[in-house]
Amino acid sequence: MTIITIVAAIVIDEHGRVLLVRKRGTTAFMQPGGKIDPGEAAEVCLARELREELGVEVAPGPVFVGRFSAPAANEPDAIVDALLYHAAIVGVPSPAAEIDAITWLSPDSADPPPLAPLTRDIALPMAASLR
Repeated sequence: MTIITIVAAIVIDEHGRVLLVRKRGTTAFMQPGGKIDPGEAAEVCLARELREELGVEVAPGPVFVGRFSAPAANEPDAIVDALLYHAAIVGVPSPAAEIDAITWLSPDSADPPPLAPLTRDIALPMAASLR
């Protein structure tokens, strides 16, 4: 089994909705973020990924909320080892790079789109308590 170390952001807007992204050629929505480059600090990676994928900056002071594992949404036989941060953003996100779509989803949505396991099982329940 492959382990993929990533950093991801729980971004919550003023209405309590969580920012989610969907990569091109996939169906599951997930937190914005990505794979950490060798020697790269998690917060540096988080800022780089949100800038590249959404054209936004991470506001100063993202809060580390924990390290979690879940099945990878887009890579068979892989597990994501995710460093999750509660982060605010500066700017209006729009899809760039490999991101095909974004959405703002209420953590208690009765009819969510397809979600990555990490998002469904960990990040959205956590976001409900962070609002």
